[in-house]
Amino acid sequence: MTRRIVTLFAAGALGLAGAAPAWAEGELNIYNWGNYTNPELIEKFEKAYDVDVTLDGYDSNETMLAKVKEGGTGYDIVVPGDYMIKIMIEQGLLAEIKPNEMENFEHMDPKWVDVWWDPGRNYSVPWQWGTTSFTVDTEVFKGDDIHTLALLFEPPEELQGRINMLNDMNDVINAGLRYLGYERCNGNVEELKEVTELLLNAKQHWRTMDYSTIEKLTSGDVDISQNWNGAAMRARAQRPTLQYAYPKEGFTGWMDNVAVLADAPNMENAKLFVNFIMAPENAALISNFARYANGIAGSEEFMDPEMLTAPEIVMPADAPAPDFVRPCPQETVDMYNKIWTRLKQ
Repeated sequence: MTRRIVTLFAAGALGLAGAAPAWAEGELNIYNWGNYTNPELIEKFEKAYDVDVTLDGYDSNETMLAKVKEGGTGYDIVVPGDYMIKIMIEQGLLAEIKPNEMENFEHMDPKWVDVWWDPGRNYSVPWQWGTTSFTVDTEVFKGDDIHTLALLFEPPEELQGRINMLNDMNDVINAGLRYLGYERCNGNVEELKEVTELLLNAKQHWRTMDYSTIEKLTSGDVDISQNWNGAAMRARAQRPTLQYAYPKEGFTGWMDNVAVLADAPNMENAKLFVNFIMAPENAALISNFARYANGIAGSEEFMDPEMLTAPEIVMPADAPAPDFVRPCPQETVDMYNKIWTRLKQ
């Protein structure tokens, strides 16, 4: 997913006769990651329920959280990552809308119901899920093995100065911890010092730290970038020599989830949208645009055929299992923040 801020104002359309109850009209305001929402999905929802949808974009979970905590945003729907759902529930920022009692909940893949960030799904439903690793141009890098984080932290000469890292504290630091063989969120001071040295030494070889990974890769600005698997697939469509890596040291797994803000001004329309995206054909619209898997059973039959075989979506049998990182203790977050501040200087 290209975490680039974009804003789409989708125009309302006339409702379909008999498609919705009388109260299904008015507005819905969505706050989602940039370049991550299929306009066809929004148009379909608008036409079905006679609702005008406004879509604004953010570039990180932390940006979204800071905005929401200010209050009075006017947003109804947000799409936090797994760990951020947990944080927002604990802070009372999300409405307990009970998706598990909605009509289309029967389509939810059972493996995504009792998740650690929202057990039983009382607050959220899946939007997309995937992995965070990196993409490299195999025409530039001639080595036999791309499946190692060494390409980011101790790059060969042909990749030096041609690397983009995500502008994301957790993704960068956790990748460094994996490369050194250390656990995430352990708060070990000596290990974090070692990670800091690794990152500072590697930074001299990084060209940029940016969420716009598709643009960076397809423009030729860089030849390797930390990346999400769906964004990697979209970039490969324009630059066929790109390949998505599954590093032996490990990589992040994540799920973005649709949730409703506790102070949503259009609560009933927000609930309608949550139920709407659990329909398999609508979940497939999301996947066909963003190029990630979703948590809705039966959506595969509505997906573009290449989604079912793409190497960025179908992991190799010998790849390590994705690492779904839980929120770190606050003292560890504080140490991460200090490392990140030094790295960004």
